[in-house]
Amino acid sequence: MDIGKEILFFFSALGAFNGILLGIFLLFFTQKKYLANNFLAGLLLASSVRIAKSVCLYFDGGLPKIYLQIGLSACFFIGPFLYYFVRSAVTPLEKTPKAWTWTLVGLAALTLGVGIVVPYAEYPVLWNKVIARLIYVQWFGFLLASGILIRDLLRKLFRRSYHMKPAETWISMIFLGNVLIFLLYFSSLINAPFASYISGSIAFSLILYLMITLVIYKKKTDELFLLLPDKPVVKKLNESDAEIWLDKLEKVMTEKAVYKNPDLKLHDLSREIQVSGHQLSALLNDRLGKNFTTYINEWRIAEACKMIATEQHLTLEAIGYEVGFNAKSTFFAAFKKVKGTTPSSFQQTINQSIADQPRY
Repeated sequence: MDIGKEILFFFSALGAFNGILLGIFLLFFTQKKYLANNFLAGLLLASSVRIAKSVCLYFDGGLPKIYLQIGLSACFFIGPFLYYFVRSAVTPLEKTPKAWTWTLVGLAALTLGVGIVVPYAEYPVLWNKVIARLIYVQWFGFLLASGILIRDLLRKLFRRSYHMKPAETWISMIFLGNVLIFLLYFSSLINAPFASYISGSIAFSLILYLMITLVIYKKKTDELFLLLPDKPVVKKLNESDAEIWLDKLEKVMTEKAVYKNPDLKLHDLSREIQVSGHQLSALLNDRLGKNFTTYINEWRIAEACKMIATEQHLTLEAIGYEVGFNAKSTFFAAFKKVKGTTPSSFQQTINQSIADQPRY
């Protein structure tokens, strides 16, 4: 092997190795477990195994056939992982859809079954002429589906006036990089002119090194490949406006007793005082130092204390429901947090105080 081939081998092999390391990192060592990261990890691992097979075969034609079979089998998962990565990055999901899980399980069972029944070592012609082509057809199908899914995103690449977000840029790059690798390998498969078997491995390594560089220098690696919705811009209230809203809020809580609605939401209350939900949240946090839930619960507990003192015929559970809590446990927990004691202890204190009052 001459010096040129040694450099190519080192560069390509290192790319495959680093791809495996990055896949493991995304799968096990990110702080937040996003599905997009998991599927990207699967894409990197499947691609790295495929690349490693190509590198070894290019520089060592006597490679045992089982490695060739493993490499082609890994290629069977590149398309699905790419599509699932794109889907979960564009529309963040909390858990993997059952259809996706069964598809991957089915592919794994099919790959294993074919590998056992018709191993590459005994049926090399079948693998090279039929199975490999079926794999590339399947890969192309998932590529096409992924492209359709992010077609609007891809159009943005050619709009000079649009400033793409980092996630948009890298999702597009991963997709286009996969397209490039597919075209290079497919052209080699059909013996296209000037096609080189090692070119796919080199392209993968280049793209991977760009990704690794981004992971190293980007702070939020957990959300690097996730299209999260833009955070709303909250318009800060000035002092005079804040006082007006606080007065309106006090009036609504006192006169309408909206806190007694067990289904009361932040936006429901914001509509009552004619501000946005984000402005109300900022008002409560900045001026009162509490969130919406704490603010509402304090009103409910204050009303509950009055009822415990005056409505002695009602049970504590009934009082909790009356002031807006939808469960006894929630009422008791909120009461303890606000008053530092349980409703029962508070009731006993009230009853003892009444009993100790002098009678004339």
